Amino acid sequence: MKQSTTAMPLQGIKILDLSQIMAGPYCTMVLADLGAEVIKVEKPGAGDDSREMGPYVNGESSCFAQINRNKLGISLNLKRPELRDTVLEMVRWADVLIENYRVGVTRSLGLDYDTLSAINPRLVYCSISGYGQTGPYAGKGGFDLVAQGMSGIMSMTGEPEGRPLKSGIAIYDVGAGLTAAYSILAACLHQQRTGEGQHIDISLAECGLPWFIWEAAAYFAEGTIPQATGSRHRVSAPYQAFNTGDGYIIIGAANQRTWEKLCADVLKRPELITDPRFLTNSDRLANIAELEPLLEAEFAQADAATWIARCEQAQVPCGPINDFGQAMQDPHYAARGMIQELDHPRLGRMKTVGIPSKFSRTPGQLRRPAPLHGEHTDEVLARFGVSPERIAQWREQGVVQ
Repeated sequence: MKQSTTAMPLQGIKILDLSQIMAGPYCTMVLADLGAEVIKVEKPGAGDDSREMGPYVNGESSCFAQINRNKLGISLNLKRPELRDTVLEMVRWADVLIENYRVGVTRSLGLDYDTLSAINPRLVYCSISGYGQTGPYAGKGGFDLVAQGMSGIMSMTGEPEGRPLKSGIAIYDVGAGLTAAYSILAACLHQQRTGEGQHIDISLAECGLPWFIWEAAAYFAEGTIPQATGSRHRVSAPYQAFNTGDGYIIIGAANQRTWEKLCADVLKRPELITDPRFLTNSDRLANIAELEPLLEAEFAQADAATWIARCEQAQVPCGPINDFGQAMQDPHYAARGMIQELDHPRLGRMKTVGIPSKFSRTPGQLRRPAPLHGEHTDEVLARFGVSPERIAQWREQGVVQ
C-alpha cells in the first residue's frame, strides 16, 4: 500500500501491543488509525486467538483483519529467557504498552508495570482486564457477555417481560477499548508535560456503567430499577420504533415542538396536541401504552418511505431500521468515507469500516492491512539490534515465528 506523507494526530507515539482478541486490539487500531506506530506481539503457533475466528478467506481470518490494520506484526514467545534483552529494548523504545492478560500473568512473565517502569519511567502502561487489577473479582477472567450481564444492561434490553438480551455487538469489548484509548491519550499528555509514566487500569465490567445516564438519574434520585422497554426511550415520548405499512421506522419526537410537528404536519392529526393524555412529555410517557397503538395505527396507512419523506419535510427526526447490509449500502456512509478498501496479501482487495473522526488538518489514514502472523518479525527484531543469524536460530528453536 502506498504510504502517505500527510501528518497524523498521533504521529510519533510508539506503542507496544501485547493484547489480543478485541478490547486491546480495538484500542490500538484506533490509535494506529490516527498515526501511532503500533508493534503487535503475538504468540508463536496460533497467534492472536482472533485468528481462529471465521469467516476465512484463503485461510486468513477476516475477523483478525478487521481489527488489526495499521500495525506491524511480530511473533515472539515471551516466556523464553533468550528474548528478555530484546523485549526490554522494545519497552525502552515504547511510549505506551497495552496488555490484556488475566491479572497476575504479566508479573509471572516479568512484564508487569513495576518491573517495566523501572526500566522506562516514561512508560504509559495500560492493563485491560475483566474486572480490573483490584477488588474481589480481580482474579476472574472477564468476557463481554459476562460484563453485559453483571452491569445490568441485559436486564433492560429487549421487550418488557421478555428474556434478557445482549447488545447486538460486543459493546463492552469495544467500550473498554475506547475507554483505554482516551485514557492513554490523557496519560500521554501528562507524560509529555512531566516525563512521568503511569499505570492505567481498565475494567470491562465497569467501563460501560458511566453510559447509564438516564438509568442512574432515576435510580439515585428515587430508587427506580430500569426495566426493558423495547425501543421506547426512558424519558422522552414518542421516541422509538413504529411499524408502518411495510416495515419499522424510528421516530424521534423528543421535545414539544417536534411532537407538535409530528401531529400537525406529518400525521395531520392536530387534535392530538390538545389531547389531555398527551399534552406534555410527562403526560405522553405516563400514557405511552395508549399513545403507541394510536400512532402505529396511523403509520400503518402508508409505507416506510412515505413516512420518512413526510418527516423530513416537516423536520421531524426519522429514519429507517436497516440491517447491516443495508447500512453498508447507504450512500451517506459511502460519501463520508465509512467504507474503505485495503489490499491484503491473502484476502485480496478487502473492505473495512472507515475512520469516524474527521480531522480538517491531520486526518487518520489506512496505511497498511492487518499483518500476517509474524510478518514483520525479522524487520522489527533487526531494528532492535538482533542479527539475521540470531533470528534464524530463534526461528529454528521456535522462539520466534
